Amino acid sequence: MGKADQNKRLKMENLLNTSFELFTSQGINKTSISDIVNKAGVAKGTFYLYFKDKYDIRNRLIAHKSSQLFMQAYEALQESGIDVFEDRLIFIMDNVLDELAANKGLLAFIYKDLSWAVFKKALITPMGNDDVDFGEIYRKMVEESDVKFSNPEVMLFLIIELVGSTGYSSIMYNDPVPLEELKPHLEQTVRGIIKQYTL
Repeated sequence: MGKADQNKRLKMENLLNTSFELFTSQGINKTSISDIVNKAGVAKGTFYLYFKDKYDIRNRLIAHKSSQLFMQAYEALQESGIDVFEDRLIFIMDNVLDELAANKGLLAFIYKDLSWAVFKKALITPMGNDDVDFGEIYRKMVEESDVKFSNPEVMLFLIIELVGSTGYSSIMYNDPVPLEELKPHLEQTVRGIIKQYTL
């Protein structure tokens, strides 16, 4: 990577980090592009080199932060020695939930605007070199599994929706129960979903 490319990457990362800080501290509606560029110390034109508007940067941040969560979980999985597909998915689920429980600001940011469409974009188009292509990892996990699945993408969608919504309520409000009490129920349900899609 040349110096110009490095400089561009640093500016983009600076804009992403600044936006994340402002979005999580004062909310997206109260954050203007002027706020972002002033705090980042760059010209407004620089912002538009990388992003269309503040909603574009928000969506890319959601994808980026989600990618980082899954990357950490996947790296931990690699060290765990777990090789059964079901157990691997449960391990990733637990790891991601624990990370979100430890960082409620990140959970509130990701969950509030997270949609399957945004998540799917993260699966298909990682934002940078540090972003994990979770779609590729998931496909590899499916391929390496001893069993075959019908509609593995639909199966993943259902699991993400279930874990996302119930995990959010449990972490943020202890509703219906705290996360540690919820996990066995989630695990049982996720295993049930996987079984339903197993051929």
